[in-house]
Amino acid sequence: MTVSNVRGDFSKFQGIATIDDKDITQMKVEVTIDATSVSTGHAQRDEHLRGPDFFDVTKYPTITFVSKKVMKADTNRLKVIGDLTIHGTTREITVDVEGPTPEVKDPWGGIRRGATATTRINRRDFGMTWNKVLDPGGLLVGEDLDIYVEVELVKK
Repeated sequence: MTVSNVRGDFSKFQGIATIDDKDITQMKVEVTIDATSVSTGHAQRDEHLRGPDFFDVTKYPTITFVSKKVMKADTNRLKVIGDLTIHGTTREITVDVEGPTPEVKDPWGGIRRGATATTRINRRDFGMTWNKVLDPGGLLVGEDLDIYVEVELVKK
C-alpha cells in the first residue's frame, strides 16, 4: 500500500545452468517458475496475485527466463542479459549475478555451487497494470519489483 514493501516468493521452479569455467561468458541459464506457487504470507493477496489483475495463472501458468548473453562485470560478478516472460509478455532484462562459486563436494558426494542474482523490473512493462487510488491520494501497489534469487546448482 505504498506504506511498506511486501515480500513474496515462488515455491515451485526448475532450471538449468550450463557453465564453462574456461569462458564464463558462455554460460547459459533457463528457468521456469510455476506462477501458481506465489506466496506472500497473506492468502487473500496471493489469490489476487494469481488472478487476472496480476499473473493470471489460468492463462499464463509459468514465468520464464532465458539468458542470451553473459558479460563479466567484475571479479566474481556477471551481468546476464536475457528474456523474462511474465503474464504473456517478454522483455529483455539484465540480471546482476554474484558467483557462481567454485565447485564443492557435498557430504553425499554431489558437486554443488551457488550464486546470487538481483534485478529490478517494472510490473507495468509486463502488462500488470491494476492499481487502486488510496484515500490520502497514493496508489495501493508500487510499480517496481526487486527480484532476488539465491540459487544452489547441483552438477548432473
